[in-house]
Amino acid sequence: MKILAVCIGAAETLPGKSYKTGINKRAIGGTVMIDAEGIIGDAVCNREHHGGRDQAVYVEGSLTLDWWSNELGRRLEPGTFGENIVIEGLDNRDVAVGDRFIADDLILEVTSARIPCSTFAAKMGDPKFVKRYTKAGRPGIYCRVIKNGTATAGTPVTYIPHGGPKVTMPEMMATFGKRLSAEDRARYLSAPIHYKLRALLDDETLDA
Repeated sequence: MKILAVCIGAAETLPGKSYKTGINKRAIGGTVMIDAEGIIGDAVCNREHHGGRDQAVYVEGSLTLDWWSNELGRRLEPGTFGENIVIEGLDNRDVAVGDRFIADDLILEVTSARIPCSTFAAKMGDPKFVKRYTKAGRPGIYCRVIKNGTATAGTPVTYIPHGGPKVTMPEMMATFGKRLSAEDRARYLSAPIHYKLRALLDDETLDA
């Protein structure tokens, strides 16, 4: 595996929207710095739902983008889905919480799946894209930064699967907003999931 593309965006307003978003990412040449908050210089406008320590870097697998290119009948340029990094040879469906991507000094750890929103649908020019994306079951990958570093297209990536119980990206999307069984809740909490989801599941444990 290797980094196929590194993408950043500026604050822009999408057609039909009144607010600014950083979802319009474009591949860049050269090297970017990445700290606990993500790529330095990348726009994150809605801090309530995007960015932060457990959504610092958004990753897409090239195999997943290839699938979408075929599904949509057009080639998807890096950054089309708002991703920061595209990893060659990666299928999003195979990724689970706690998996790590190591590229030189940079270490990323998977925390959660991308849940589509109306901004994403507007970006894709399809009001039904949220439903289509959800049905496809190939969500993008949010990561926290375990070790600050740099990212450059072409850098080899070492992929280390999480050693504990698996919580995959498709499963996270399928269970979003739903109450988990006690067994599944325990499995989720045993993985290094996004802190907001952890807080929700902890509350459910107290209510049970």
